[in-house]
Amino acid sequence: MRNIIFTGKGGVGKTSIAAATALRAADMGYKTLIMSTDPAHSLGDSLDVQLGPSPVKIAENLWGQEVSVFGDLNLNWDVVREHFAHLMEARGIEGVYAEEMGVLPGMEELFSLSYIKRYNEQNEYDLLVVDCAPTGETLRLLSLPETFGWFIKMIRNVEKFMVKPVLRPLSKKIKKIDDFVAPEEVYDKVDNLFSSTEGIIDLLADGTKTTMRLVMNPEKMVIKESMRALTYLNLYGITVDRITINRVMPDQSPDPYFQKWRGIQQKYIEQITEAFAPIPIAEVPLFDDEVVGLAMLRRVGEKVYADQNPLDVFFTENPIDIKKVSDGHYKVRVRLPFMENMGLEPKILKLGDDLTIRIGDYQKIVALPIFLAGMESTGASYEDKWLSIDFTKG
Repeated sequence: MRNIIFTGKGGVGKTSIAAATALRAADMGYKTLIMSTDPAHSLGDSLDVQLGPSPVKIAENLWGQEVSVFGDLNLNWDVVREHFAHLMEARGIEGVYAEEMGVLPGMEELFSLSYIKRYNEQNEYDLLVVDCAPTGETLRLLSLPETFGWFIKMIRNVEKFMVKPVLRPLSKKIKKIDDFVAPEEVYDKVDNLFSSTEGIIDLLADGTKTTMRLVMNPEKMVIKESMRALTYLNLYGITVDRITINRVMPDQSPDPYFQKWRGIQQKYIEQITEAFAPIPIAEVPLFDDEVVGLAMLRRVGEKVYADQNPLDVFFTENPIDIKKVSDGHYKVRVRLPFMENMGLEPKILKLGDDLTIRIGDYQKIVALPIFLAGMESTGASYEDKWLSIDFTKG
């Protein structure tokens, strides 16, 4: 099963490009599912159909879905919400506030990740196209499995070593304790949710199965955010294999107003081409009609892919590289384009066989080979779009 994930700054038209990609693949005979994980769903509007939390058939070989966090909460998290509400009521908090305490930050992203993993395990479709939330939310989605890794381990240990053997037996005798001890099904629900996303980063980082595609407009602020996104996606090992510049002004108009905007856009298109090379770039014009419905989306798909297969992997580059410099001296390189322009110094921490690289608010944990785990990191430098970290024997 092939996975293609679209992201970009809000308002650049990524939903239209994602929908056009899915429709073009379906027209070529691939069984395709397009799924929106953006809380502000616009996928149904783009396709001009009514979508729901389960796959809905749109056309031959094409299904669509808009992930509903509310439906998933009621189905998979109801027991946990009830327990949180009970805890709040025991502390004198009632009503909607008690209910909301059962919704943890990042729940929407976790459910989205679980769907991606589930569809890949079921292998029912040839292609899964994911229309992600704007760039910042997408990066948060990718960081969640690592962020919550410690949490699920803690939950499992607390249940195994404290709640089950000690607190739960006591709660049957002492009412005050019983109010605060979660039943077994609460731990099962928490465990199931987080277990459902285990291994998802490995799937997303497998460039033969999953690639990310950036959508942008030829505007200064959009380009800057896309540069940051590419750096962070490389940090997570995600392959970006294609870029689409959307809503490019046509040059046929003699009107000076539109000619001026055309000139501004061409300047930024040149910047994009130079900065993101050698990643392939496609241009989609600003059409003379609203991009809604299958007919218009087919026009978009023709502009993006021409005679190419949208399922192809258009660009590959390993974002993490390990090289032996000499006996007892190695370099671990992580590709982080544009980092030198971001004004951020990377912070590096090695603990056992885990190498943690933090840049700004994001971090990546790189699992080191066993032979590097016993070495010490002795310095780091930024060389030609790569963060290079030295390791030597102590």
